[in-house]
Amino acid sequence: MKIAIVGYKKQEKFAQGVTNDEDADVLNFLTDKGLNVVSVIWNDDHVDWNSFNVAIIKSPWDYHNHLPEFLNWLNKLEKLNIKVLNPVEIIQWNSNKKYLKDIAQNGLPVIASEYLDKGSAFDDRFFDLFGTDQLVVKPCVSAGAQNTLTVNKNNLKERTEEIGELLKAEDYIVQPFVEEIKNGEWSFLFFNGQYSHCSLKTPKKDDFRVQHYHGGTISYPTPNPLHIEQAGQYLKSLPQSTLYARVDGVLINNSFELMELELIEPYLFLNNDKNLLENYYKALMVLIS
Repeated sequence: MKIAIVGYKKQEKFAQGVTNDEDADVLNFLTDKGLNVVSVIWNDDHVDWNSFNVAIIKSPWDYHNHLPEFLNWLNKLEKLNIKVLNPVEIIQWNSNKKYLKDIAQNGLPVIASEYLDKGSAFDDRFFDLFGTDQLVVKPCVSAGAQNTLTVNKNNLKERTEEIGELLKAEDYIVQPFVEEIKNGEWSFLFFNGQYSHCSLKTPKKDDFRVQHYHGGTISYPTPNPLHIEQAGQYLKSLPQSTLYARVDGVLINNSFELMELELIEPYLFLNNDKNLLENYYKALMVLIS
């Protein structure tokens, strides 16, 4: 059995601040376990995909900038009868933030969201709708806080013009700014539905973006078992098992509320920890056996 660990053509802006080359750690660990594993780039025309039995979608961190091409490539893998992890159906659904609407309709806590279709107009109605003085506006297809804006009544005019230009190109999601993000965004990691570990990403002072390349810091506190259980609820409605899932959210009144369900290319905070890599390996073996 030949396994592809799928990544992207490296760009410093995505890797900045990451202490470990997680893809290399995973590849080395799986190789040491006796698996035939190869690191490949998803849109490398020289890759012979017919030679692989399994494709682990590990870190295609630029997929959101090439979404039609990326989804076509996934469909190609399926037609070649390659087992794709995470499954193609799951990735297709997770690639557009409108999936949050489906999760909310299942009765699970999700940060309130409204959607602006491409070509539509943004205005001040969302302040009253959410009962807030500050909004977050971001693309429905994005990663790493790309084109993410905060809007308040002081910068409304300027932002309305800016968002109007952005809406010419794609759909956007509007959410209330959640003050609790200043306390950090929790990421709960699950492999084949089983909890493994968690991290806490905290934005730098006077910022809201928790990503390391925006100056955010990462810590590894011991979570409340209640919050682990709450995070795990978001995986129970998925139609298929996933090799990995990162459940990102904030604590509001000591209860976990979802911001993002990361099922395509999340950094897994494995930190070359052999126990965590073992959790990943065991989940993989169950799904490909």
